Amino acid sequence: MNTENRVRVRFAPSPTGGLHLGGVRTVLFNYLYAKKHGGDFILRIEDTDQARFVPGAEEYIFDCLKWCGLNPDESVRNEGHYGPYRQSERKEKYRLYAEELIAEGHAYYAFDTPEELDEMRRKYKTDENPQPQYDHKVRMRMKNSLTLSGEDVHELIRSNTPYVIRIKMPENETVSFNDMIRGEVSFNTSLVDDKVLLKADEMPTYHLAVVVDDHLMKISHAFRGEEWLPSAPVHILLWKYLFGLDKMPKWAHFPLILGPNGKLSKRDGLKYGFPVFAMNWTDAKTGELTEGFKEKGFLPEAFINLLALLGWNDGTEQEVFSIEELIHEFSMGRVHSAGAKFDYEKAKWFNHEWIKKLDAGSLKERVLEALEAKM
Repeated sequence: MNTENRVRVRFAPSPTGGLHLGGVRTVLFNYLYAKKHGGDFILRIEDTDQARFVPGAEEYIFDCLKWCGLNPDESVRNEGHYGPYRQSERKEKYRLYAEELIAEGHAYYAFDTPEELDEMRRKYKTDENPQPQYDHKVRMRMKNSLTLSGEDVHELIRSNTPYVIRIKMPENETVSFNDMIRGEVSFNTSLVDDKVLLKADEMPTYHLAVVVDDHLMKISHAFRGEEWLPSAPVHILLWKYLFGLDKMPKWAHFPLILGPNGKLSKRDGLKYGFPVFAMNWTDAKTGELTEGFKEKGFLPEAFINLLALLGWNDGTEQEVFSIEELIHEFSMGRVHSAGAKFDYEKAKWFNHEWIKKLDAGSLKERVLEALEAKM
């Protein structure tokens, strides 16, 4: 299969809970971009954080996307040429790349215990630096392969001493990339700590896995929320060290969805009485039910429509769009860089407009479905 010039985008959720409407918007913008350009939309499950794994969350993600009509072209349920599509099944791939980084001097083994890390944070805490990080200022005072002899490192590994692999961030370098929404974005590497790439359980962190997987799956464009911008310098360097910057996907970082008091959260929904999840989600650990847009009576067409206009418009006064119209009109150049305010009253207006579009037969069918779901 030739994917050399093909648009390939991905949504890569962690199965740790309900699908927030911000996550669905990320899916939607990825989906619209792929379909606009005749490309592929991939769903990759990033389940390497086993401590936060929630049973049923993966199935819930698929159910939400099915309800929204945003079905992936490739996923764990529809394997393509670049599987597995679940990160925990790709485990052996990540160590090879982590070891390559060590061999080339871009990463190192760190044997520090949790107690030693706590001591480091206490020892180097100051008013100017209240939360010391494991960075270029500290690493040469810690227990790692930069400070230990090769013989000591070999012996620690041979004796199964737990360790992680950290990236060795260079000092005082500027790394930049061109964001499709924000333009050129630059970072000073001295302000970034030596992130863990491979954990003691041999699972990769997000930083290593996302770069390796995007490369191996031939992702052409990587779109994600702006909360990931601080991680960009680590990812840029990993692309540079492992595959070359010319192979790096084009990036765009979507604006936050804002609630009444900053970034929209589940707590906002509970406090102000509106849904923030696509569908009902019951927390497997606490039994707490969080109501979703579907169960509130929203049509999926209305839900998709309102999400599309949270941070994007086509430059006209039009507000009601079908999915076909969205695909035709969507462009990354019309996505805003500033946060988008969620307005529940406006959301209900979208639903009202889409209900009015239904003929009597379709309306009856949807009402019966809603009633049956509540019986």
